[in-house]
Amino acid sequence: MTLWAIVPVKPLRSGKSRLAGVFTDEQRLSLNRKLLQHTIQTLRGIDEIEQVLVVSRDYSTLTIARENGAKTVLENGEPELNVALTRATFVAKSYTTRGVLILPADLPLITKEDVQFLLDKGKKPPVVVIAPDRHYRGTNALLVCPIGLIDYQFGDDSFARHCQLAKEAGARLEICDLPSLTLDLDVPEDFEILEDRLNISI
Repeated sequence: MTLWAIVPVKPLRSGKSRLAGVFTDEQRLSLNRKLLQHTIQTLRGIDEIEQVLVVSRDYSTLTIARENGAKTVLENGEPELNVALTRATFVAKSYTTRGVLILPADLPLITKEDVQFLLDKGKKPPVVVIAPDRHYRGTNALLVCPIGLIDYQFGDDSFARHCQLAKEAGARLEICDLPSLTLDLDVPEDFEILEDRLNISI
C-alpha cells in the first residue's frame, strides 16, 4: 500500500503557545522547527509513504518543509484544521494515492518503526487506524484508506468521533496505542513526561 502523509503545522513562532511558561519564544521556535524536521525525516524513511505533504498558513514553515524534501500546501482563509486537512487531501487524491496518514508534527518520540507498526494495521482496506492521545480524547495519528472514507473531526473528543465515523462507514477500525504515539507535546505536563523518557535539548 502506498500513501501520502499529511502533516499540519501551525506557524513555528506561534505554535505551542501553552508552553510559553516553560520556554522562551526563541526556544519554542527552535523546538517547533526540530519537531517538524524530525517528523518529515521519519516519514520520508518509510517505503510505503510515497510523499510527505505539509500544510500550513506560514510561509517560513513551508520553506523549511520544502528544504527537508516535503511538498507543501498553503492554508488559506481563517485557520481551521479540518478544512486545511480536507484541502490537502484533495491535493493528495489528485495523485491517485490510495490512502492518507494524518500526522501532526508534535510527537517528539515518534520513530520510523512506530509509523510502520501503524501502517501495518491498515493493510486491508477499507480501514481507519487511529492513534489516540494519552487521555484517549484526541487523535494523534489517523490513517484513512481508501482516501476520503471519512471526514476529519480533529478537535475536542476527536478520538470518539473518528471511531464513530469509521463504524458508520463500514470500515475496519484499528486502534494504535503505542506510548510514543500517545504523547504529543502540547502543555507543560507533556514536557515533564517527555523529560522522564528522553533527554532533549532545544
